[in-house]
Amino acid sequence: MPYKTESDLHRMLRHQELIDSSLSFVSGFEDFIRENDIFPPSQAGDGVMRGLRYPNGTGVVAGVTTIGDVDGYDLKDDVKIPRRGRLFYRGINVNDIINRCIAEDRFGFEETVYLLLFGHLPAEAQLKEFQYLLAEWSRLPGYFTEDMILRSPNRNIMNKLQSCIVALHSHDGEAENMTLENELFKSFRMVARTPTIVAHSYAAKRHYFDKDSLYLHRPQTDMSVAENFLYSLRKDNHFEDDEAKLLDLCMILHAEHGGGNNSTFACRVLTSSGTDFYSSIAAAVGALKGFRHGGANIKVVEMMEYLKSAVGDWTDDSQVKDQLVRILRRELGDGTGLIYGMGHAVYTISDPRAEILKRFSRHLAERKGRARELDLIESVERLAPEVFAAERNSDKPICANVDLYSGFVYQLLGIPTDLYTAIFASARMPGWCAHRIEECCGGDPRIIRPAYKTVSRRAPYIPLADRL
Repeated sequence: MPYKTESDLHRMLRHQELIDSSLSFVSGFEDFIRENDIFPPSQAGDGVMRGLRYPNGTGVVAGVTTIGDVDGYDLKDDVKIPRRGRLFYRGINVNDIINRCIAEDRFGFEETVYLLLFGHLPAEAQLKEFQYLLAEWSRLPGYFTEDMILRSPNRNIMNKLQSCIVALHSHDGEAENMTLENELFKSFRMVARTPTIVAHSYAAKRHYFDKDSLYLHRPQTDMSVAENFLYSLRKDNHFEDDEAKLLDLCMILHAEHGGGNNSTFACRVLTSSGTDFYSSIAAAVGALKGFRHGGANIKVVEMMEYLKSAVGDWTDDSQVKDQLVRILRRELGDGTGLIYGMGHAVYTISDPRAEILKRFSRHLAERKGRARELDLIESVERLAPEVFAAERNSDKPICANVDLYSGFVYQLLGIPTDLYTAIFASARMPGWCAHRIEECCGGDPRIIRPAYKTVSRRAPYIPLADRL
């Protein structure tokens, strides 16, 4: 950075000294904090449900919803009985939605959005009008891309999406109007605009940080959401129909997952306070970014790269198992000891989303010469439960979750890693919006305010002159 005068340089150096001094000051308290139990122990005592989960692994019930149902076990005498997983949108099995769209060779995300927001399936004329309106509203407000995205690009697309959502408040003259009609209108505009924000944010990131050419494509009104995303993302706008249909399928599967998942619950918590639509949705995006939630698909891709390098023969189960053991022992991978893509808070025997992605990604994987990689992922799904049971001495059922396959699907589609979680956010937007509406427009709204158990010791106030 050039400095106009010597005093400018001195001020900058002084600023850096202040930063260094502050960091040193903070780090000096690490031992004091731990020695005095300022961080409470992970198990604070009886009656504290860490992560809002009971000891048997079931979630603490925090509310009711008519939107989505995640069904992964039966409960008998307070004991979880594993069963094959099922996912319902407004009472309809997601498998039925997927199978009908495949049978009729059409896109289904728009129909899913309508179902989640309005509570029922649209008639053919309603669906056509809704598809047209989504495409029309996918265009951002005037100069929004220039002012909010190109002038302040961000390396992280999720953070850029979050800031853009908050900024849309300024373009909405009814931003604080929380009537049902206004909340629905905001919701379907947000669903339409999110993929465009993501595509433009990535274009800016690629141009300003990766030093690539800048190209921006306007969404087309005769295309589905999935088609428009691939059209906007690719320099030549070209994509195959089976690619767009696979992305559409991913978006249907990610559209909703009950009220208890971390990002949806974050949205409902903020909504319960009476805050505006944009603040609540931005909070959901921030929660989804985390690697324990939406960011897990990136971790799966990273883990598979470690495995592909470490396993000599991908078809040899013993070699694959050996490396999975090393991951659990923190000898391979990112050092967390986690086999990403395995295990779920609700699903026990199977995650229906993972099963569907595995089933429908095979054709494209074979066409693109990547079937061996899919075989390796399936080996991880098959062998990880055995390895986990042996290494952790546990009989807890563990199954593949959607993240084990979603990252690979995005790879097949040529989608950059930077966009994996942002696509998840684009797909989950209708679910968040539906829960927002249910929370703020339902009867008897109350602020969500759980209790925390205090484990700190009482202490006297010591006058400043008497402190050591």
